[in-house]
Amino acid sequence: MKSHIAELAGIRERVLAGPSEKATAAQHAKGKLTARERIELLLDPGSFQEVEQLRRHRATGFGLEAKKPYTDGVITGWGTVEGRTVFVYAHDFRIFGGALGEAHATKIHKIMDMAIAAGAPLVSLNDGAGARIQEGVTALAGYGGIFRRNTAASGVIPQISVMLGPCAGGAAYSPALTDFVFMVRETSQMFITGPDVVKAVTGEEITQNGLGGADVHAETSGVCHFAYDDEETCLEEVRYLLSMLPGNNRENPPRVECADPADRRCEALADLVPEDGNRPYDMTKVIEEILDDGECLEVHQRWARNIICALGRLDGQVVGVIANQPQVLAGVLDIEASEKAARFVQMCDAFSIPLVTLLDVPGFLPGVGQEHGGIIRRGAKLLYAYCNATVPRISLILRKAYGGAYIVMDSQSIGADLTYAWPTNEIAVMGAEGAANVIFRRQIAEAEDPEARRAELVKEYKSELMHPYYAAERGLVDDVIDPAETREVLVRSLAMLRTKHAESPARKHGNPPQ
Repeated sequence: MKSHIAELAGIRERVLAGPSEKATAAQHAKGKLTARERIELLLDPGSFQEVEQLRRHRATGFGLEAKKPYTDGVITGWGTVEGRTVFVYAHDFRIFGGALGEAHATKIHKIMDMAIAAGAPLVSLNDGAGARIQEGVTALAGYGGIFRRNTAASGVIPQISVMLGPCAGGAAYSPALTDFVFMVRETSQMFITGPDVVKAVTGEEITQNGLGGADVHAETSGVCHFAYDDEETCLEEVRYLLSMLPGNNRENPPRVECADPADRRCEALADLVPEDGNRPYDMTKVIEEILDDGECLEVHQRWARNIICALGRLDGQVVGVIANQPQVLAGVLDIEASEKAARFVQMCDAFSIPLVTLLDVPGFLPGVGQEHGGIIRRGAKLLYAYCNATVPRISLILRKAYGGAYIVMDSQSIGADLTYAWPTNEIAVMGAEGAANVIFRRQIAEAEDPEARRAELVKEYKSELMHPYYAAERGLVDDVIDPAETREVLVRSLAMLRTKHAESPARKHGNPPQ
């Protein structure tokens, strides 16, 4: 028995050491950590329990029978992040370039099944060369099993993809099915067809990073939610995100003790937001003033910047904040902003995260490109997401809320539990100038001084239909509040809504606009 135990210890020691010092040095030379080093950074020290460490492939031919390394190029198991269970799998690029074969895929399938059964988050550390060509169709079938499990786990457990190397072809669809995608600049790329194929088919020349690097997906495509300069920072932020997510859809997000007083007055808000509705300001500063200790994690920070989606806390309770950003495109809703916010609302609703919506929106972005690009169906995605959400929902109108954009941004008419407004709010079909030009077109045209008459009628329209208390008088706003009391009002309202229970109609699933 002792000899067998000694043999096992020797095998484990070789497995932990990795394939070779040369392979490890090559990985480090690219500015990349090894799979085990990444797991150590992600999980609490000493908490990782590996699964199927001694697994090896059984393929033959094309030289594979002579190379049967342990782990088969993927490390799987579970550990803890801040004491809470998290499942993880990490491609080991030093073995077959992290390429996926039958045994490799089976290990991933198993850990995904375990995560779903245990009701705990799943983090994938991706650094692989795609399907293992030598294993043919069985490798492709392995990806199919991953996609099916990604879909089964969607909305059940948080799924986070961390891109730490190349991810090409069909392999890129697994991260796209997960809740969050992290990338590292210069070392991680995602694309369906690489630069060589693009050049052969279209004649376009482009680098891997130019085609599918972190900055491209963070700013242009919207595939990536978070992008960082190095792996250490990236994995630390993954830990931070996990601290604000529940283990599964049957739990509430973890609440923490908060030293920031729940009734703290936010006197700075009156100065941060100009009364003139045409003057821009930075909505992120408003959010930071309201949330606990001014801390939040902005999702898709560099994509569709005219809307902000962020996770933060109010009195220790996790909330999802959706807010127009007047500093970018005046805060209008467009195709990308609608899709960004819709996905965020769905994620929050799936994982019992209350929604706080801050409105300062002049409407939808007009233009041929927007109409031909499908703003109707894309804007409807946001409307559908809000209407479908059963978590506590609070909206606050800071300045203006015009037209369909007002309705879509969680108005009371589509199911917001509570709606508040600042004394500077204006809720209307459109701005006063535009409305006057439509309603009083004849009077303005027939006037001796059209401009003076227009100014009179604009003033009249504002006083009659756009004064701050018009909506409150009709029950469309629950209260008009002092901006300094915003934090206290939101905290009290969320405390009341904590036990909210909403029944959804019996159905297999909805059919959201695409």
